[in-house]
Amino acid sequence: MQDYWWWWGIAVLLGVLELVTGTFVILILAIGCVVGGVLAWAGTGLAAQLVGTAAGALAAWLLLRSRMPRLGQRAVQADRDMILDIGERVHVDRWGDDGSAQVSYRGATWTARRASDDSSPAAPGEHRIRRIDGNRLIIVRVE
Repeated sequence: MQDYWWWWGIAVLLGVLELVTGTFVILILAIGCVVGGVLAWAGTGLAAQLVGTAAGALAAWLLLRSRMPRLGQRAVQADRDMILDIGERVHVDRWGDDGSAQVSYRGATWTARRASDDSSPAAPGEHRIRRIDGNRLIIVRVE
C-alpha cells in the first residue's frame, strides 16, 4: 500500500474522532495528516512528510486563530448562556468595611462585591448578580 493512503486514512480517522469529540485540535491534526499525504503522493521522503505534517498542522492552527480570535476567550463570568446564576437576585443584609458582603445564595454563603460601574450607594437590600469572579458574586443594586 502506498504511503499516502496511510496518511489519508489517519486523517479520515482523526476527522471522525473530531466529529465525535467536537474539538478543533483533532481537526488540526487531521489537516496536518492530509498535508503529509499530499507530500507522500508527490513522492517525497518520510522526513519531508513529517515536517510537512507538522507545518500543515501549524498553518491550520494559525488560520483558525486568525479567523476566530475570540475562540476560548469568551467572557464566561458574565455570560448568561454559560452561567445561569447571572441575573438572579440575592439579599444583602449589611456591607462590610472592606466593601464586601456575605450573602446566602443557593444554600451557601458567598462573598459579594459591588460592580465597579454600580453608582448606587452601598446599602442593604435586593441586588442582582452581574457576573461571577472566581468564588465571588459581583452584584448591582436592584432599583
